Amino acid sequence: MEKSLESKFAALKSKGFQIDLTRGKPGSDQLDLSNEMLSAPVSSQSSSGIDIRNYGEPLGIPEARALGASLLSSPTETTLVGEQSSLLLIYQLILSNYLFGLKTPWKDQGNLKFICPVPGFDRHFRLLEDFGIEMLTIPLNGTGIDLDAFHALLAEHENIKGIMCVPRHSNPTGDTYSDENIISIIEAGKAYSEEFLCIFDHAYLLHDFLPSPSQTPVWELATQLDAKDQVAVFCSFSKVTFGGGGLAFAAAGKKLFDLLSRQRASMIVCSDKVNQKRHLEFLKDKAGVIEHMKKHAEIVRPKFEVAFDALDALSPEIGTYQKPTGGYFISYDAKRPIAKRVIQLCKEVGVLITPAGSTYPHFHDPLDSNIRLAPTFLGVEDLQDAMEVFVTAIMLAHQELD
Repeated sequence: MEKSLESKFAALKSKGFQIDLTRGKPGSDQLDLSNEMLSAPVSSQSSSGIDIRNYGEPLGIPEARALGASLLSSPTETTLVGEQSSLLLIYQLILSNYLFGLKTPWKDQGNLKFICPVPGFDRHFRLLEDFGIEMLTIPLNGTGIDLDAFHALLAEHENIKGIMCVPRHSNPTGDTYSDENIISIIEAGKAYSEEFLCIFDHAYLLHDFLPSPSQTPVWELATQLDAKDQVAVFCSFSKVTFGGGGLAFAAAGKKLFDLLSRQRASMIVCSDKVNQKRHLEFLKDKAGVIEHMKKHAEIVRPKFEVAFDALDALSPEIGTYQKPTGGYFISYDAKRPIAKRVIQLCKEVGVLITPAGSTYPHFHDPLDSNIRLAPTFLGVEDLQDAMEVFVTAIMLAHQELD
């Protein structure tokens, strides 16, 4: 067995692969779905009579705000339209709390902490690290966060400012939080502190590619719990139309909304109303967005199925994963501390994978076991090759410890 694995690895190495599996980017075939926006004429006025070429409307034109509100099930008056990604709006919300705060600026407080589900989104960790915020990690359980661990952290620590999570098709595990899980998060946070901030980054709200669990809109749950002033929900079109060229949306309670708007007023002269109008004319409304995302699903699903087939061939004694029903990632957990070794072996063959530890704060995976795979960017043939390399590397690294 050892010789056959080593021989197979050598044969793969000789093929001279140059395959990048590091980032969850749309494939060019997905981007082609929105090419019409690049050449379609756009009228200079919004349907509400606003000249989109000029200054003004820092929160977005009313039609775009209404579209975001329909996606998030939030009031239009406390929903704004931003640029590029939900990450940028979340950064601005954290910055506004750091500089100004609802009562006391965070910068004037000591020992700031945030709860972060793991494995999680590396850019969330980088964001919090910028502000010197300590990250308290909490495991996921398939339907959201481990609530026992959550309550234990709240009981143990002071000055936890909030939690930041991806409640649908979580990056990278694919967890879709149950209503009960979201309700418990909001209720416990509210009981902990009136300033506890629940940040729900709904980056994959629209990205089902298999039948997915139902989920009550977060904003509806926050309203039912009378916790609107402690909840902020975000989503974007970064993987709906064009990366870096989409729209982002934020909804929050009035106090948080005003705080975010104040921060943006210092940073942004006006919103990109031309891009908002372009998206409105292309996607039309919520129904149009959903139909557009069905086309994405038809492209993405076969790629994930290639990855599933390869991973299913691995013994559960070597590692496990849960099959996501949407989103852009697969999270693989090896049974042994071999993540760094696996990624190094893949690199030797010419297959680049997200660095080990990326799904944990400060790149510290305590078990050295979690590996994030991103199947969407590759064509099917390259993906098949990449998965063959990955599976061989996993088996070889596992064997090396015997």
